[in-house]
Amino acid sequence: MNSSPELTEPEAASLPTIVDIRRAAERLRGEAVRTPLLEAPLLNERVGGRILLKAECLQRTGSFKFRGAYNRIAQIPEDDRKNGVVGYSSGNHAQGVACAAQMLGIPATIVMPSDAPRMKIENTRTYGADVVLYERFSEDRDAISKRIAAEKGATIIRPFDDPGIISGQGTIGLELAEQLAEAGAAPDAVTVCCGGGGLISGTALALEDTLPGVPVYAVEPSDFDDTVRSLEAGQRLGNPPEARSICDALLSPMPGALTFAINRRLLAGGVGVTDDEALEAMAIAFRYLKIVLEPGGAVSLAAVLTGKVPVSGRTVAVVASGGNCDPDMFASALERFPD
Repeated sequence: MNSSPELTEPEAASLPTIVDIRRAAERLRGEAVRTPLLEAPLLNERVGGRILLKAECLQRTGSFKFRGAYNRIAQIPEDDRKNGVVGYSSGNHAQGVACAAQMLGIPATIVMPSDAPRMKIENTRTYGADVVLYERFSEDRDAISKRIAAEKGATIIRPFDDPGIISGQGTIGLELAEQLAEAGAAPDAVTVCCGGGGLISGTALALEDTLPGVPVYAVEPSDFDDTVRSLEAGQRLGNPPEARSICDALLSPMPGALTFAINRRLLAGGVGVTDDEALEAMAIAFRYLKIVLEPGGAVSLAAVLTGKVPVSGRTVAVVASGGNCDPDMFASALERFPD
């Protein structure tokens, strides 16, 4: 597994702050959905504690990714917009970029793995983007994206390691703090799905200001636990090339440089969950909360349901990141875990 060096001085200077997140919230006002904070008494009874779930599966495009994409694209100078944007993603960032670009009248090209869920590929095209497919485990999406961007003079919209992306995702933390206060809930912990780290770094930055001292935990697929291992090692570590998971939204090769710089300072730790645990969390979310989560969007709930982040006698806030799940995958979760 590969490791990576620390931030350069320009990168360190570009790290976002709570001011950037609050500015992002202003840009997103009226564009992004203030997604609900859901609670089910029967689920609380089952776990012996209180779970409050931030349902980003009900965001525009079905995931939190719209927030960061819109915030970043909205900051592109007017003269550069005609050249378009290029994004790369397994699907949720792809849809977020495509949707935001369409709303802002900007052409979009999205580089996507050929094994991405069909729903995500089709939805990205529906938002008007040109989709370029590549082989996830044998081709370099960064190189493909840079080539296309150079040909078009387009702006690359990275999925997580970008101050504008991190700041947009951080608006979830602002909303979560407000909604917890409205619910009269004082959380003992917050769990957040983690791939490259854009969502959790932005959320942790916002919570540092709005709920200081509340521990925030990263949740990853067990075989893609690069953030957990990186936190323990104190440096960025990559995932082994043979690693596989059904959590397609969380299969980043290693934490981002910017996101890890934030996460190593703010996170209380992290845990990994298995694919089966993610599937069971999908079934439980549907049964108790009446929502559809994709595997990657359910891992934060799975960490609580399995007790890897304890909930008994406690209150835990859960950020469920997305719900773009193919029908066959969702049916499999319900069939395998009927109760």
